[in-house]
Amino acid sequence: MEARAGRFKHILNVEDMRREACRRLPRAIFDFIDGAAEDEVSRRRNRMQFEDWGFVQRVLNDVSRVDMSLELFGRRYAAPFGIGPTGLAGLAWPRAEILLAKEAVGAGIPLCLSTVSSVRLEEVADAAGPGAWFQLYIFRNRDLSRSLLARAKTAGFEVLVLTVDCATGGNRERDPRNDFMLPLKLTRRNVLDTLRHPGWLMRLAKSGAPRPENMVEAATGAGASAQGLVAFMNSQLDPSVTWTDVAEFTALWKGPVIIKGLLSVHDVLRAADIGASGVILSNHGGRQLDGAVSPLTVLPEIRQQLGNRLTILCDSGFRRGTDIIKARALGADAVLMGRNTLYGAGAAGAAGIAHVIRILKTELERAMTLLGAASLSEITPEHVRYLGAAHLAEVSAPANYAVLQRRMEAAM
Repeated sequence: MEARAGRFKHILNVEDMRREACRRLPRAIFDFIDGAAEDEVSRRRNRMQFEDWGFVQRVLNDVSRVDMSLELFGRRYAAPFGIGPTGLAGLAWPRAEILLAKEAVGAGIPLCLSTVSSVRLEEVADAAGPGAWFQLYIFRNRDLSRSLLARAKTAGFEVLVLTVDCATGGNRERDPRNDFMLPLKLTRRNVLDTLRHPGWLMRLAKSGAPRPENMVEAATGAGASAQGLVAFMNSQLDPSVTWTDVAEFTALWKGPVIIKGLLSVHDVLRAADIGASGVILSNHGGRQLDGAVSPLTVLPEIRQQLGNRLTILCDSGFRRGTDIIKARALGADAVLMGRNTLYGAGAAGAAGIAHVIRILKTELERAMTLLGAASLSEITPEHVRYLGAAHLAEVSAPANYAVLQRRMEAAM
């Protein structure tokens, strides 16, 4: 433990780990992980959303023992955050999905595996053990999605996460600027930078270039070569997917289903109507529709309209333990984070992932102690005040959401 602490002596928060990953990874790889769509407005807003809410701490409560645990979908977890699905995590570190699964188990937090993982889902399920979540796209070839669903169920995944905000790929302009492509290719633009990262290159040479392993069989059957796996996957994104398809896959799973990528009250209510167990409020980390609002912008209204019909999770922009508490106060049950643990993986493999989780747990416990909340159930809307829109209102949400909304609209 002392050696590990010394190794990360100067990495005090997730942003520090982000900078370390930037130093350790080739620019094209780091930007693929870190980047977002077009002008990256949503990515910046995702961080700014937390500045719009301030804390109203309570004092002289007994917080000598803080309990951060909660129950989600029939399982007890040690903290109200988990590792979200990130495609081709093996770009950050070989077989990173296995490392993410093992560290999630050790920390007692949920892991959601991406369809586009660089390790076969069955291997990750073995590493994660009971309780892991599997993220699925409803592809143009519905039989492919049904096959992935059946494999995930057989492998032992317990929760299905249907991502529905990818009718087409986002326009992530950092990638073409860096000549980033899959399969990876050295070009005049990126060769010098890549050669400056011999550690990453040596790991790549030893393990081989990552590819979307869960798609190999389907792509081969469709006549795609190994070199064309990513192109095949992109061709499977289907803008014709509707709520009818989502309802079908929800029924097929026969277990908890979460719909990921919602921001509209109407869509969340529709998810409840078709039998979903939860939703993830998300703008995909800013990687899809640039300009999409951030989750906290809509969270109070959605919780107010939804009541307790569904479990509400959020992702996009979470970096601090205090961010998680603000989401809890505004109505979220828990939070998922994708980039954070990838920064850890890119910086230092399993040790980096573990350190990121440790940072977030420590921040969360400290903030709850200072807030005067000994358990998650004690965090309420009264613990936050809206400070955005030129500090228009010292209004608690969601209880006075309508008042807040009217004042915000009047200022625009």
